Amino acid sequence: MKIQISDNIIKHYLRNVYFINGHSYAGKSTMVRMLAKRYDMVFCGENYHDVFPRGELSRWKQPALSYFDTMSGWEEWLNLSPEAHSLWIQATSIECMEIEIAELIHRASGGKKVIVDTNIPPDVLKAISDYKHVAIMLCDPEVSSNRFFDREDPDKRFMMEQINLCKDPEATLSNFNSWLTYQNPNECDWEHTGFFTYKRTNYDDDTREEVLKTLAKHFGLTD
Repeated sequence: MKIQISDNIIKHYLRNVYFINGHSYAGKSTMVRMLAKRYDMVFCGENYHDVFPRGELSRWKQPALSYFDTMSGWEEWLNLSPEAHSLWIQATSIECMEIEIAELIHRASGGKKVIVDTNIPPDVLKAISDYKHVAIMLCDPEVSSNRFFDREDPDKRFMMEQINLCKDPEATLSNFNSWLTYQNPNECDWEHTGFFTYKRTNYDDDTREEVLKTLAKHFGLTD
């Protein structure tokens, strides 16, 4: 028997949760961190679902999340075709979504507002949240590809190290970059979700305070 929870019940328990989704390199992680600090919110950064113990994952129920435990090595994953990688991302997002919702209910139980960098797709967010609790941040996909490794964080450093260990690092890097620009025919139309959107166009100036002010106003965090 598969346990199901009605969306109106989930929505009730997530009433103090604010979601930011959208493109890579649009500034989601930065805004979630800044909003949490500025407005004393519970911070849920990128990949917060990783708190779920890997040992508790099922290779049958969560095969996509278990992939890293079954693959032959990082070179196999890094050389997945854009199509195969996109399908894996979709499957991972669905599996993560169950963990995210459960974790968010747990984190919101203390009564504080929660701000989350999420991968929960817009169609699901429409069922479990509302317009004033969701923001979509966008940027040109080409920018994501060209600037992906500009950000100095441990995950990206590790990824570049693994790329350099591959038999043909140049070809592997090219393949990796193709993931970022691949247009899945079934991918969400991010610009027309029906939610509030903010598109990043300035990559040279520090516009963080401006974006923060815009998102805080949308979320009703300011008077």
